[in-house]
Amino acid sequence: MGSVNIPRLDLDTYINGTAEQRKRFSDEIGKAFNDTGFVTITNHGLSKQLIDKLYQQVKALFALPEDVKLKYEKAELAGQRGYTSKGKETAKGFKVPDLKEFWQIGQTVTDGDPVKNEYPDNVMVEELPDFNSTTREVYQKLEAAGAHLLRAIAVYLGLPENYFDDKVHNGNSILRTLHYFPIPDPDALPADAVRAGAHEDINLITLLIGASADGLELLTREGTWFPVKAHGEDVVVNVGDMLQRLTNNKLKSTTHRVVNPPREEMKNSRYSVPFFLHPKSDMDLASLESCIDAGHPKLYSDMTAGEYLDERLREIGLKK
Repeated sequence: MGSVNIPRLDLDTYINGTAEQRKRFSDEIGKAFNDTGFVTITNHGLSKQLIDKLYQQVKALFALPEDVKLKYEKAELAGQRGYTSKGKETAKGFKVPDLKEFWQIGQTVTDGDPVKNEYPDNVMVEELPDFNSTTREVYQKLEAAGAHLLRAIAVYLGLPENYFDDKVHNGNSILRTLHYFPIPDPDALPADAVRAGAHEDINLITLLIGASADGLELLTREGTWFPVKAHGEDVVVNVGDMLQRLTNNKLKSTTHRVVNPPREEMKNSRYSVPFFLHPKSDMDLASLESCIDAGHPKLYSDMTAGEYLDERLREIGLKK
């Protein structure tokens, strides 16, 4: 367990700190992303009040009657906007779907960027207008925090600090509100049914607002599962596969899962809100030359972020 390096970092020291503080932040996030792929972040721009309001709205959404939720499920959107019902998403390599339902909110382009034509409109919940406004605010704040984190990562990689800026501006990022629903009869479950099967995220980085219950675990390099716990309102940040491809495995996309709780707690819901920070679809994910050498030969074929996303959505069953 000694090798599990999940530092707690203060994002304000990067945004407003001295040159020395900024370098330390960049070094620490780079080392953690090299080691385990996970950090927890304070001073990320979301107040406790906003987080509490978000979870109130998320709970209200999933408490809506089934027929109301189903009218917001749009098969043609491959789960990228609106509601996705139970039994639809399966972790790559698994046969049994995850025990969850979710709702996805995407980018809102307001500056005339032609990339707007690539994105479907967000689905508005008529019954809960506060859900729409609250999730939009959370999306924007996490997107801003993510942009700062990517600047620190760019510095660590020896790239210009603003390397990612134009790639993630109006990017294809997703805010996902998740409900791991109660299981009244655990004995009726397939043996390998879990809340979220072991997987890696598709995107550049993921920012996860502290969930309503424990259950998130990462796979260490030694092959053991380690519980990831966030303090209070901290945001957990991990590397996704796009950043791993770009850095030729220098930064590690760590396998993680959400395990089922003890049997007596399976009757309780668990809520979680991850923000998957994606670039625009035309970003080139070809591995950086600086991450390739004799000891680290190139591991991945060249493709764009859009091509990679499409491939992965098919693998997890959201796209046919």
